[in-house]
Amino acid sequence: MKIYRFRALVLLAVFVSTLLAGCSAGAGTQKIDKPEKPLVILEWTGYEVTEYPQFFVPFSDKYGDNINDYVNVSVFGDDAEAFAKVQSGFKADVIHPCSSWWGLYVESGLVQPLDVSRIAEWENIPEAFREPGKFNGQYYFVPWDWYYEALLVRTDLVPEMPTSLADLWDPMYAGHVSLWDNGEVSFATAALAFGINPFNTSPEQDEFVKQKLIEIKPNLLTYWLDYTQAIELSASGDAWIVASAWQDTYSVLVDEGYEVTYLEPEEGYLAGVCGYGIGTNNTNLDLTYEFLNAAIDPHSMANFTNEYWYGAANFAANEFIDEGAAELLQLDDFENVLKNTRFYPPLTAERRDLLSDLWNEVKAAP
Repeated sequence: MKIYRFRALVLLAVFVSTLLAGCSAGAGTQKIDKPEKPLVILEWTGYEVTEYPQFFVPFSDKYGDNINDYVNVSVFGDDAEAFAKVQSGFKADVIHPCSSWWGLYVESGLVQPLDVSRIAEWENIPEAFREPGKFNGQYYFVPWDWYYEALLVRTDLVPEMPTSLADLWDPMYAGHVSLWDNGEVSFATAALAFGINPFNTSPEQDEFVKQKLIEIKPNLLTYWLDYTQAIELSASGDAWIVASAWQDTYSVLVDEGYEVTYLEPEEGYLAGVCGYGIGTNNTNLDLTYEFLNAAIDPHSMANFTNEYWYGAANFAANEFIDEGAAELLQLDDFENVLKNTRFYPPLTAERRDLLSDLWNEVKAAP
């Protein structure tokens, strides 16, 4: 199910400003000839340029009538799925993973270095977001979005408001908690809940966290797979608490009038940055850089943030972001965000495999 909340006033303002200011740098006014085959974009569900043209305004304005001649979008629900797909031979020209997985793409030879001179808004992306995509002195990813993971709580249904991640294990929520079906994230959530640094654990701590993820099962309604399911579970009232929820779930439910809150737990936010990389075998670089420049255009990014309340990696977009989204993201105190938020570090192949095996064991346990 696609959930699309059209913000007419925002898009009208963008349309008018585009007419007055001309097309964004890097997008150009001259159409590129129809390619022999469209760009294959491996994309998160809910971000497709073909479904959400307002997130890629200069590109979609130019090619909208014939967009399927220029792009072909394949979607995924989490980073493990996307990486496995590309590693198994799927030929993606543009890939949108999150930063903890960037190193695996580079190590596996699945992406090519960027020419940052072709990215018009590069300097408006904070160094804290750019540097995780730098390997051996070269940048491989254009940061696009950043996000928190928090507790999405139906305030009208819970008998008592949770305050910490550890409360997910409280029997009062039995049968009404949903965890993300993601080993990396659910491991980090459980580790933090019990005072363990999820990014620096011993084998004994790994085993402890695994047991805690098994022990929580009486409280679980189900594991959620993507943001649309997280929204549905909360909207139905079946899930009182959705763990590791993103801002998009909250923004949609608020817009639809549900009594929900997006709770920063006592342990603090977990967070990440995601961005676009160029597949190793991609030779249609003119069209690719046109797409990338459209994606990080300030108005495109503001449309994205105002829709989903995720952070825009291009801080030039901040002046166009709605007050509610800016407050949730704490844009007026971003240095403090960087200090007090746990951003996912790069995964090694060994750690990825360990977490995958651990998660499979958790789900297989009675």
